Order: sequence, then C-alpha cells, then structure tokens
Amino acid sequence: MIALLLALGSSLAYGCADFLGGLGSRKAHVLRTVMIAAPASLAVELLLWPFLGASFSAQTVAWGAASGVSSAAAFAMLYKTLAMGPMNVLSPVTALVSAVLPVGVGLVQGEHLGLAGLVGLPLALVAVVLVSAGQGTGATRPSRTALLLAFGAGAAIALQLVFLHQAPSDSGVGPLIVGRAVSSAVTLAAAGLMYRKLGSERPAYAMSATAGVLDSVANLLFLLASRNGDLAVVAVITALYPAGTVLLARTVLAERIHRGQLVGLGTAAIAVSLLALT
Repeated sequence: MIALLLALGSSLAYGCADFLGGLGSRKAHVLRTVMIAAPASLAVELLLWPFLGASFSAQTVAWGAASGVSSAAAFAMLYKTLAMGPMNVLSPVTALVSAVLPVGVGLVQGEHLGLAGLVGLPLALVAVVLVSAGQGTGATRPSRTALLLAFGAGAAIALQLVFLHQAPSDSGVGPLIVGRAVSSAVTLAAAGLMYRKLGSERPAYAMSATAGVLDSVANLLFLLASRNGDLAVVAVITALYPAGTVLLARTVLAERIHRGQLVGLGTAAIAVSLLALT
C-alpha cells in the first residue's frame, strides 16, 4: 500500500510537471525551459540530501549517470512534444510507451503478481490506452513529428526509471543527485552548442522552475515506491500521470476530453484499486 501511494504521488507530480513544462516551452525554445527546470530539480535533491542521506558507490554513480542522460533527453523531447500539442493526446502516448519497458523489466527480473495484480496490471495499461485515444470530432490531430517525439520521450522516460530502479537500495538520494547533475550538464552543453538557434524569447522562468521542482519530487517518490514494491506495479501506476496533464489541459487550455478518455480515467481508478490488493 505504501508503494502504491508513493507511485500515485509520483504520477500526480509528473503530470503537473509535464503540463507546466510543456506550457512554458510554448513561449521559448525548449532548451531554454530545460535549462531552468533541470537545475531547479537538482537544487531540490541537494536540499533533501541531509534529510534522506546519500551514498555514491561506483554502482550508484553509474546508474545515476545513465538515468541523467535519459532524463535530459526525456526533458527536451517531452516538453517539445507537449508544446506542439495537443497535450491531451501526446502526453498519454508518451505514458503508454514509458510504461511498457519498466513493466517488462520487472517481470523478467522475477517479480510475481497475485490474482488482483494480474488483472489490475493489464487493466491499468488499458486505461492508459483509453486516455490516449481521446480524439473527438473536431479535435486537433497531432503531427507525425509530434507523435515521433512522444514515442522518443516515452522511451527515454522508461530508461530513466529502469536505471533509477537498478541503483543500490541503500544509496539514498545519491542516484537522483548524480542523475540530475548529469542531465543539467548535458542540457547546458547542448544549449551552448545551439546558442544561436535558441532565439531571443525568454522562457517562463517561474513555470519552468516549478516544473523542475515537481519533476524532482516525482523522481523521488518513484524511487521510494520502487524500493518498497514491484517495479512492474509501480511503473504502470506512475504511467497514469497523463490523467493530471489531461485534466489541467482541459481546465487551463480548454482542450477537449473525449468520452473514451473519461472511461480511461474510470478504468484507471479500478486498476489502482485492484493493484492496492496485491
């Protein structure tokens, strides 16, 4: 139950972070947004260090660095994807892709589910599909480029989560600190190489920083959840984060929610209830 609640919290934080990051990237080049979000995220993890502890063994540094590279790629592709829109279609597509790989890794590593879990896990994946299938009549269709970016972002997110899960369980927030330091360095290096292409538009500073803070909180909650439960279950619950993005897009941007998406949200609630019994 603790792992489930942590995963739900991670899902909510990811959903809010993605919405703010995507919205902020509409006003400036995506790298300008990530240049603010990634360091803000690192600052949060450094503040948590004295309270949650951290160790930096060779394994921790290696897996943390790998997660950082994946995180930098996920940041850039995801925010660019959501900036292109529509959020209520592209965010769920990314989530579906990001759920499949960690679930597969967890099952391959020998995780076993009870009857409720065997029903709830595929039901949760179906819920993500239903939420992603929400194009009603007159809804905006995503471009091919946006869809490709959504798939790429999903794969990068999946790798980030898998790499974090592989870090030693006694490493505290060490892998998060290493990962975010690496992702910040990669982002700043990319921005330096592409400086002339970034344009003169200023990013939404507060919005971008808040997205980074929420992403850091989401990563922490996922790490704690995966240490207290099965990766397969935690990953698929975390992958339900588009629910938050979709609802925020509906409230703030007046993006339409298709009937299928509403069914998906209800299906997600049932799936979470079943997984709580595992």
